[in-house]
Amino acid sequence: LQIGANDGLRFDDLNKYIKEYKIDSLLVEPVPFYFSKLKDNYSKDNFVKLERSAISNKSGTINMYTVKTDYLNKYDEHIKGINSVDKKHLNKHNVKSNHIEKISVECLSPKDLLEKYQINNLDLVFIDAEGYDGDIVIGFLDYINFQPIIIFEFIHIEYDIFLRLIKKLDEKKYNYFGIDENLICFPKEDIFYESIHLK
Repeated sequence: LQIGANDGLRFDDLNKYIKEYKIDSLLVEPVPFYFSKLKDNYSKDNFVKLERSAISNKSGTINMYTVKTDYLNKYDEHIKGINSVDKKHLNKHNVKSNHIEKISVECLSPKDLLEKYQINNLDLVFIDAEGYDGDIVIGFLDYINFQPIIIFEFIHIEYDIFLRLIKKLDEKKYNYFGIDENLICFPKEDIFYESIHLK
């Protein structure tokens, strides 16, 4: 499960492996402009399902902020991936306010997403939600009764939410460590984690 899949290509760590090993995958992207490109990039891969929604605490609609397509050429490629529920997040990346567009997108709770696709187990949950990652991970951990590997970008998460998240990971018996901008979370009994930890 990849949340915040964007167009499925740029700065994407999973695309190569999903396609090469034909991994059954669910990719989630809420912004219509990028979802359209994601759909094109996986159009020949029948083992990949796509969901055009944001993930939030409850299903419904939510406002997101994205750079207007007419202004994308004024910024580097990184800016295409900073769509966020927080307008200030774009401003922090030096996007001018008049270049930002507010859009309303459909959203699903973690529970409703998994029920929609009848998912009762996952190997990996990979999240890049530009600051909303902590809320999403907490939402999943509150609902699921299995332990996937979880990888998410943590550097933009608010401090109090991050503390709640770490407490939740401890409660759910996860080990975790940071690599660059991401937190890698493994179930404590995971043999793979123990093997790399001992090397």
